[in-house]
Amino acid sequence: MTVTFLAHSGFLVELPSVLLMFDWQSGSLPPLPNGKPLLVFASHRHEDHFNPQIFALDDSCRTVRFLLGKDIRLSPRHRERWALSDETAAHCLCLGGNETADPLPGIRVETLPSTDEGVAFVVTADGKALYHAGDLNWWHWEGEDKGWNRNMEVDFKRFIEPLRSRRLDLAMVPLDPRQEAAADWGLLYILTLADLRHVLPMHQWEDFGLTARFLSGHPEYAGQVEVITGPGQRFAFPD
Repeated sequence: MTVTFLAHSGFLVELPSVLLMFDWQSGSLPPLPNGKPLLVFASHRHEDHFNPQIFALDDSCRTVRFLLGKDIRLSPRHRERWALSDETAAHCLCLGGNETADPLPGIRVETLPSTDEGVAFVVTADGKALYHAGDLNWWHWEGEDKGWNRNMEVDFKRFIEPLRSRRLDLAMVPLDPRQEAAADWGLLYILTLADLRHVLPMHQWEDFGLTARFLSGHPEYAGQVEVITGPGQRFAFPD
């Protein structure tokens, strides 16, 4: 399994039989091998997670399927604005929380509801299980109403509960510096909830030193939580 960090919350994962692209909204794409199927995931409509340019990836070089959060509506107005053809629209599947899909033979996609917009994805392919959180996170904001923050905690823990004790070969999880002292609450929770082999922090708003600061306070996760230093960085996970 090879992973390229694209930008913000965007990743390209290459498995033996399929390419998986998550929440690409900016950053250069590495060359995509012709012939290998491509699944393109967009967790929700926010501009830092969704760019309609993804639909241009549906070309003659490969089989392409799009898995979209249900809030990305393929209305006639949007389809016209995005230059989305009927053929490409037929390759799109819009999913809400707690749904499953089999977009290609041997590949299972499950969704979790989000504490913001759209969904989180769990993908099983080539014997690997991968999790991309989208904006499913323990959002906590200083100055926000205490009841709102409490409801966010309850919803986050409820929505992510299906991952309890589940083995995930790769998890892409928010670590957002804007949350200040609460930045790592969601990450710490999933690290204790699930059996995670490799974790790639995301949604860092280019504050890539945040992971190092997290690991200095939690050295027990060194080797499990990877340090991202910038767009284009590649990771190879042989196991």
